[in-house]
Amino acid sequence: MLDQALQRGTDWLAKGGLRPTRQRVVLAGLLVGDGIDRHVTAESLFAASNDTGEGVSLATVYNTLRAFCEAGLMQEVVVDGSKSYFDTRMDDHPHFYWEDTAELTDARADQLEITRLPDLPAGTEISKVDVVIRLRRV
Repeated sequence: MLDQALQRGTDWLAKGGLRPTRQRVVLAGLLVGDGIDRHVTAESLFAASNDTGEGVSLATVYNTLRAFCEAGLMQEVVVDGSKSYFDTRMDDHPHFYWEDTAELTDARADQLEITRLPDLPAGTEISKVDVVIRLRRV
């Protein structure tokens, strides 16, 4: 992996206050090393890490992604209750889920307008609204 990607990964970990272990640096470099936001599954990140020749187990990938989310470095997007994607873009924005390819992509936030939400139960507040628009090619 390129030194620049590893350095970006290390800097990203520091923003979240995470210790830069070898596995974290490798995975962070794959996620943010080129400066482009991405959506990954644990399985796709595991495959990418294997392609680099780094020995990172699937369990380590899952645990590391959870740690990145808890540190506020990325967010988890659950598509159908059983499929999780991890997004390095942290602002509020909607997503397209492409059913034929099982791919998650960003949708333009400036084109989304939510005009009304249901009344909330007493003693609650909205912490976040996730919008996933499922697409099927015709």
